[in-house]
Amino acid sequence: MKIAEKTAAVVTVATSWSRVGSPKIQPDHLQKLAIVYVRQSSAKQVLEHRESTARQYAFAEEAVACGWPRERVLTIDEDLGKSARTVEGRSGFQRLVGEVTLGHVGMVLGLEMSRLARSSKDWHAFFEMCAIFGTLIADEDGIYDGNDANDRLLLGLKGIMSEMELHIMRNRLNRGRDNKAQRGELFYHVPSGYVILPTGKVDFDPDEQVRAVVQLVFEKFPEIGSVYGMFRWLIRNDILLPRRLLTGAKKGQLQWRRPSVGALARMLRHPIYAGAYVYGQQPANAKGNFAQAKRHQPGVPVEPWKVLIKDRLPAYISWEQYQKNRDRINQNRHWPGSMGAPRTGAALLPGLLVCGGCGRHLHVSYNRNGVAHYDCGRQYVQATETRCYGLSAPALDDLVSQQLRRALEPAALELSVKAHEDIEKERQGLDKHWRQRRQRLHYEVELAERRYQAVDPENRLVAATLERRWEELLVQERQLQEEYDRFTQQTPTQLTEAERDRITALASDIPALWDAPSTTNADRKQIVRCLVRRVVVHVRCDSEYVDVTIHWAGGYESQHEIARPVATYAQLRDFEQLLNRIVELRGAGHTALEIARKLNSEGFSPPRRSGKFSKPAILHLLRRHGLIGNERFHDELLGKHEWWLSDLARELKMSPLKLRAWICRGWVHDRTTSLQGYRIVWADRDEIRRLRKLLEESRRGVNAYSIALTTPKKRPVEK
Repeated sequence: MKIAEKTAAVVTVATSWSRVGSPKIQPDHLQKLAIVYVRQSSAKQVLEHRESTARQYAFAEEAVACGWPRERVLTIDEDLGKSARTVEGRSGFQRLVGEVTLGHVGMVLGLEMSRLARSSKDWHAFFEMCAIFGTLIADEDGIYDGNDANDRLLLGLKGIMSEMELHIMRNRLNRGRDNKAQRGELFYHVPSGYVILPTGKVDFDPDEQVRAVVQLVFEKFPEIGSVYGMFRWLIRNDILLPRRLLTGAKKGQLQWRRPSVGALARMLRHPIYAGAYVYGQQPANAKGNFAQAKRHQPGVPVEPWKVLIKDRLPAYISWEQYQKNRDRINQNRHWPGSMGAPRTGAALLPGLLVCGGCGRHLHVSYNRNGVAHYDCGRQYVQATETRCYGLSAPALDDLVSQQLRRALEPAALELSVKAHEDIEKERQGLDKHWRQRRQRLHYEVELAERRYQAVDPENRLVAATLERRWEELLVQERQLQEEYDRFTQQTPTQLTEAERDRITALASDIPALWDAPSTTNADRKQIVRCLVRRVVVHVRCDSEYVDVTIHWAGGYESQHEIARPVATYAQLRDFEQLLNRIVELRGAGHTALEIARKLNSEGFSPPRRSGKFSKPAILHLLRRHGLIGNERFHDELLGKHEWWLSDLARELKMSPLKLRAWICRGWVHDRTTSLQGYRIVWADRDEIRRLRKLLEESRRGVNAYSIALTTPKKRPVEK
């Protein structure tokens, strides 16, 4: 559209200064461009406020009246439909600034200063730039020179008034919006399962299948307990989530989409499903207005919400259940102070185990063999000395497992009945979902058929498309029917007698069900969390015994004591008693092996509790505490014609290993010391001569020795 056509209706509104002329316009200004800047704040204003737009275009004629040639008048209208709150995204304004900084502009014309900027920061920067490059600014009231003190005062005041005007308009709109929200009537859109009626009220979605799927999600979540577990269950059962489009040509139409973890989390956290109207879930982010990429802000807690009206809307769940779901989701996060979702690790109590010393949750770690260990990280977080100690997981997990089995045994019959009801209810819900899918697809097939029958057969371009669509839906209906037949065969709505008997048998034998290979670690942890609120342990560094307090659901507490594996003997609580008993048995003349057997029978255990006392362990204790020395250096233990094995081997100039092998074959008389088991060999002069001959025969490679050389001399009985 030409400029003359746009301004034909408003030429008569030329201001007095354009008719008379202004002394501020110099020949240098007329040699440059005159730019008319045109802007409207929104697309609605462009369509409805056409008079204002035409008045802005009319300033091109004002520039011509001031002396600019028509071809030197440039109109910039690229920012129609854009707000002047900021310069971001306003390509027209940025183009204007670029022309000014290049020194191409003699005067900038606009209807009023609010058209150029409604931010004092942007406005002052712009007219300072015009002052530097000698560019005039003109509006309906006159022409301004940025280098003139009075004009600068007027321009500054106009910028402040323009910004204040924007604040007043925004404040008026925001108060009207907040007032409507206070009544619980402000709705931009509603989540799946709800629709906004033409009257502005919110009601359940009229589609029965939509309501059934939403209800199924909220009924199943308390049982599964995690968003990701709920997501896997929906995928495993081929359940799609409904969604009504909010924008586009198909606005309001229903679509079925594959579930996602984010969609499920938003559904479970949304308070509208509990019948509550909430406004102000997203906090205002002032920095986001100037950020290049605005990050999504998570929903704020319940307390800071601007508006919360309970029982305002139709509800799928109660407000108490909604709070439980939110608490469950928050506890599933692996943050300090939360339990975290049950995982597949072997440890049974992550998230439930609390240190009795500092009150922090103990975290779990696994060694190379997969053995779990609970540790308190207080010294690492607070940089203090070690005051809290951990313990090995198997001992504590075994205690909790035993207590759980005892607690579940009286409820075996009740668990069996509840399991029957839950399984049948779940199967009935899935069967209903399958039947609704079949019903919906059957309707679409009939609709496609009616459309095909209604079209003119001669119009083959349309008839062929409708026929192809009808055939595609028939194929989908047949496939869905086959999938439904397989589903009903694998999971019938009613339990069979065999399935009922199996469920009853499993419920009556809790230990077998707990230890069954099909029961995963995550399942066991889920059972523990249903019955146990937390477990508090008091671990001492000078004792292997740990005080355990189990806080059960319902408020009951039980006290227990377990023995944990420790690293050293000094950490044993009864170490002094153990050492005194070893000294007593040693003084009674018992050997190391006999002492080990005595201690094991009396209930003593080594530090790591990995087994029982052995002969080397007893010798180590005796030697470490100075109760015995090395028997190898005590020659008084040797009798007449007796040798230490290594000494006799050195005398015969042979290998000690070979001599040991002869002893094992019975070719040499020997005995062992009472404690450390060193070999003592008996050999007089005759025996030494025999052994030397035997050694010579063995050097020649003879395998069959004479009986005379391999038969030792009879040892005389000592008196």
